[in-house]
Amino acid sequence: MKNNNYTGSTVISLFIHALLIGLLLWGADFTKKKADVGGNTIQAVVVDPAMIHQQATQIRDQREAAKRAEQESKKKLEDQAEAAEKQRKDEAERARQLKADQLKAEKEAREAEKQRKLVAEQQKQAAEEKRKADEAAKVEAERKAKQEAAEKAEQVRQQKLEEQRKAEEASRQAELERQKQVAAKKKAQEEAAAKAEAKRKEAEAKKKAEAKRKAAEAKKKAEAEAKRKAAEAKKLDQQKEAALNDMFAGLEAENEQRGGAKGQHIADEVARYGAIYKQMIQQNLLVDQSFKGQECNLTMRLSADGLVLDVTQSRGDGALCRAAKSAVVKVSQFPMPDDPEIAKKLRNIKLSVTPQ
Repeated sequence: MKNNNYTGSTVISLFIHALLIGLLLWGADFTKKKADVGGNTIQAVVVDPAMIHQQATQIRDQREAAKRAEQESKKKLEDQAEAAEKQRKDEAERARQLKADQLKAEKEAREAEKQRKLVAEQQKQAAEEKRKADEAAKVEAERKAKQEAAEKAEQVRQQKLEEQRKAEEASRQAELERQKQVAAKKKAQEEAAAKAEAKRKEAEAKKKAEAKRKAAEAKKKAEAEAKRKAAEAKKLDQQKEAALNDMFAGLEAENEQRGGAKGQHIADEVARYGAIYKQMIQQNLLVDQSFKGQECNLTMRLSADGLVLDVTQSRGDGALCRAAKSAVVKVSQFPMPDDPEIAKKLRNIKLSVTPQ
């Protein structure tokens, strides 16, 4: 833009100089006359010094005026160029600031969106944790309700047994009272007593036979119940023993090969940690009445620091095994010994879970 201003100034300057040269040429004519072509006479020209001075002064004034006009025009063009440059810089600064404000607004919008997503994710996680807590509370409430119902049913049964015992005692006391009355009547009425005694003895014999039958039946039921409980206890012991045999099968072979105190120590430590693991699982196991007498054999695969990598069901009741696997997941990490040989044995361990 400055080049254009300079070109305009140059044109104006050339125009003014051309105008001055024209004025000089025009002013230099003065009163000179053309010589006659046909004659040889030379005419004299009269020169007025005052006019020459006046014309020179006029030309000088015109030159100075033109010079001032050129300088003013040049300064005006330079001022315009400077103003235009300042305007360009101001507009560039405004554009830069506008761009910076836009980038800042976009950054703030991105940060706000990021924060919104973070808050939404936190709210989602909180809702999920609340749902899980509510579900666990519901399961626990159902378990307690079932347990309370079972306890109440047992109380009702015991109450009925107590009422039956009292009724039998009252019947026995009534029978004793009746016998006393019969004896009194026997003394008072000996003649009728023989017949009455015969009838009484007959009735007594029938009653004793019935009582004996009932006692034998009750004894038979008690013996059957005792046998059933003994069989259940024996089965439970056999299951526990089988689980322990499964867990120690590999250890026994290794102990026989090594035959040293180290092998026995490893076996003892594995057994001790296995008992600790079972106790931790039992503490997190949601027990149901249907689990009574059931068993579940699990195989756990652990990391070097005891984190649960996998848990599978070997055999056993499906519902109990699902509850046991959930308990293992709740524990999530089991303690591991510092001894690498013992830890190696525990990283793939089989356990038998039975409800307490």
